Amino acid sequence: MTHELRLMTVHAHPDDESSKGAATSARYVRDGVDVLVVTCTDGSRGDILNPQLKKDPAVQAEIEANLLDVRRKEMDTAREILGVRQEWLGFVDSGLPEGDPLPPLPEGCFALQDLETAAEPLVRLIRQQRPQVIVTYNENGGYPHPDHIMTHKVTVAAFDAAGDPAKYPDAGEPWQPLKLYYDVAWSMARLEAEHQELLDRGLESPYWELLKERQNWPQREITTRVQAGEYFEIRDAALKAHATQIDPDGPFFRTPNDVKRAVWPTEDFELARSLIDTTLPEDDLFAGVREYEKAQCAVSGQGVHEPAGVCS
Repeated sequence: MTHELRLMTVHAHPDDESSKGAATSARYVRDGVDVLVVTCTDGSRGDILNPQLKKDPAVQAEIEANLLDVRRKEMDTAREILGVRQEWLGFVDSGLPEGDPLPPLPEGCFALQDLETAAEPLVRLIRQQRPQVIVTYNENGGYPHPDHIMTHKVTVAAFDAAGDPAKYPDAGEPWQPLKLYYDVAWSMARLEAEHQELLDRGLESPYWELLKERQNWPQREITTRVQAGEYFEIRDAALKAHATQIDPDGPFFRTPNDVKRAVWPTEDFELARSLIDTTLPEDDLFAGVREYEKAQCAVSGQGVHEPAGVCS
């Protein structure tokens, strides 16, 4: 390992890494942090959401026939744009069931896996990567998609197990991450701020329906706001790389980035677990980590969370 700071973000599908916390990932990469994106599922049950690709039935049929390969190539492109490393956890997309009552989930899909079994490959990656900080979704998945909820469960289980030598003894040398965050992608405060700024500038707001839809959603605590406004264009480019999943003319892109930077230049997170001292609110996912590592270096001459040479 050659980086002092290491961040792992755990996501359900290819494209989630580009729609949730992507500007933060891009910022940390350019600050010299080693950022690893973990993608839990293959995205094989995703719908084609780009209307431009549906205009030609032949193109749509070709994509549907090769969706797994297409989504892997999209992920490769997005990874290059963000500058992150990326690993597949190896599970099959569960799809998003619709109907009343909801149909059963497909046999063998990610959301139906035994939790202890499903956590093992993530524990292995944590022990290999040795992140001090991990980011994933809250217990509701950010929104109630079965794969997002399962991603939360697997990440929390792996966070707790990775440092325990009695658990998964064949998955590598134990490593305990120091902090666990939940992404807070679309707070009502942010939606309302961007909505009002658009109206104040005499521009059309794409947020009317979203504000109405989410007005009764429980609001998460924002403990950590990472300044990432200068990386919004990188985030947009990475998200557009997932061409089957994103409408380039859709609501996500209708608010100009200068508006977003004017009223909400941060990406936001909720600190869920911390094994070190930190003071809230934070402006850095690594708040307290640097101080902790320096203290470890001072005590032992080589911090337990640092690769050789960092303390010198």
